[in-house]
Amino acid sequence: MSVVQKLIVNADAECRYLTPGEMEQIKGFMMSSDRRLRLVRTLTESRDRIIKQAANQLFQRRPSLVSPGGNAYGEEMTATCLRDMDYYLRLITYSVAAGEATPLEEIGLIGVRQMYNSLGTPLEGVAESVRAMKGMTTSLMSAEDANEVGAYFDYLISGLQ
Repeated sequence: MSVVQKLIVNADAECRYLTPGEMEQIKGFMMSSDRRLRLVRTLTESRDRIIKQAANQLFQRRPSLVSPGGNAYGEEMTATCLRDMDYYLRLITYSVAAGEATPLEEIGLIGVRQMYNSLGTPLEGVAESVRAMKGMTTSLMSAEDANEVGAYFDYLISGLQ
């Protein structure tokens, strides 16, 4: 739920108008929209590069994943791994656009442990793929932008552990 939506829901629950402080929060959120959308554009336009290079790093660090019996062994399983990495990067773009981690929580983390455990996919490997994407992504950005976007990667990594 976005900042604006939360403030409205809270005010409505109390049958009141928005306070000056709440209106300032909305103003700040709106003023940061160009920056957030610029970050989303950067992530979206760089997604293939981010995923490819992060996957290469992951497979170099954990060659067992692409070895016979590994969770990313063979073209089909490697494609599934890359698909999952793309999925999480997309959820991060949603969170950056929203200015909060709710999309990651509600879409990407609820039930993820059960799903990956039922598939026999080690969560540490998934978390490591997200760490690799974070490293690749933040290398493309200024320190300020990297800190903002990096926080969403950290939130996801934490939720996977």
